[in-house]
Amino acid sequence: MPLIPEEPQIPESAQGPRTNAAAGRSVPTPRPVPGPRPAAAPPPGRPGPARPKPPTQRSTRDSARPAPAAPAAPAAASASASPQIQLIPASVEGALAAAEEAVDLLLDSGRAPGDVLVVTTGELHPWAAHERSFGDSAYWAQHDARDDVFHAGAADLARASVRPVVVVALNNGDDSAAAEALPLALGRASALLIVCGDPQRINSALGVGV
Repeated sequence: MPLIPEEPQIPESAQGPRTNAAAGRSVPTPRPVPGPRPAAAPPPGRPGPARPKPPTQRSTRDSARPAPAAPAAPAAASASASPQIQLIPASVEGALAAAEEAVDLLLDSGRAPGDVLVVTTGELHPWAAHERSFGDSAYWAQHDARDDVFHAGAADLARASVRPVVVVALNNGDDSAAAEALPLALGRASALLIVCGDPQRINSALGVGV
């Protein structure tokens, strides 16, 4: 029989790397490299002591600084607001009737009777003339009671007290009487001054355009 030539044997040093493991042998799993060890947790049932919060640090400069003062309240107005001025054009003969109509409108709108003062620069209102016949004491007692509309002459303005509404009837054609009465009437009105008369005379007496 023919001879089979022997296969040349290759030394192990000349063989390449082994890529496959031998059958039946498991490849060992690489072990992880140990890292830094965490701090040991406290045993159960024995919690560690709570860490106190660091105290708030305040510099000596802040502690020495005084607390801010509260804002000052606004100063009260030294003088009350000027009253409004309303003009009702009327002749000398019709000024008193226009004033009475203005008073009726004020009362119908809800204004209290004691809030209204009616002033005439000429002839007195019939009510004032009637009440004066009983004496000045009884007349001014009704003024002080402030429970009804009060009628007065221009000469009585210095004694009359301030009321929310003053109605003036320029029933006298004398310009000097209007010039004297209207500034005083304006000072007796806290909310509204109504003047019944000639617009030019009113503007001249008050020094403003109404």
